[in-house]
Amino acid sequence: MIDTIMNNFLVQEIILLAKPALFNAYFALASIPIGFPFAVMLALGKFSKNKWLSLPARGFIYAFRGSPLFIQFFMFYALMLSLNKVLWKPWGVDEWILHPLFIGPLVLILNTGAYAAEIFYGALRTIPKGEVEAARAMGMSKRQVFKTVTWPNMLRLSWPAYTNEMVFLFHSTSLVYFTLPVINEQKDLMNKAGELFEKDYNIYLHFGVAGLYFLIASLIIFYLSGLFQKRLNRHLA
Repeated sequence: MIDTIMNNFLVQEIILLAKPALFNAYFALASIPIGFPFAVMLALGKFSKNKWLSLPARGFIYAFRGSPLFIQFFMFYALMLSLNKVLWKPWGVDEWILHPLFIGPLVLILNTGAYAAEIFYGALRTIPKGEVEAARAMGMSKRQVFKTVTWPNMLRLSWPAYTNEMVFLFHSTSLVYFTLPVINEQKDLMNKAGELFEKDYNIYLHFGVAGLYFLIASLIIFYLSGLFQKRLNRHLA
């Protein structure tokens, strides 16, 4: 009897937190596809011998890796509000550009871009120089060297660490509605779990199910990333 009641409560809680979980998924899915190429460009800029490319990339990476994500959300929201009367409102874009569904992914893209760029930069530095020199000796252009040697080696070397970054990014989505205003019923997992906790103080049920959603999402990321890594290393025994 008790087991049946507990199971019913658990199922109801899983269903109740399903919609908030979609907001966390949205923030991650909106950030990773843009954050990845942005991070690659930052890494290549930092790796470049041209100081006009290297210095801005290094400064950006240092700024976003050196400040807490929590503060970055506050700073960007305050910046958007301060520019509202001058830029956003006259153009009629203030409703969506000040929306958490826009600012959230924007800050996450900039943050993950900085962290992932450092991962890719480290991979670029460890690419075997012999392979690059061999490609150049064969008469390949810089573009061909990048396509056949630099790019695949960088992905293979950095992918395990970048997988962790994607998981950390998904976990970081829990900070969006802790720092930005909650509009209507747009509440993520942790925000909704906190609201439910204030009603009955059942910390194990609400936050336990929220944590379960994060665990499932992490497993999905690890699984898909593992498939891609096997693809990258298909030429190895």
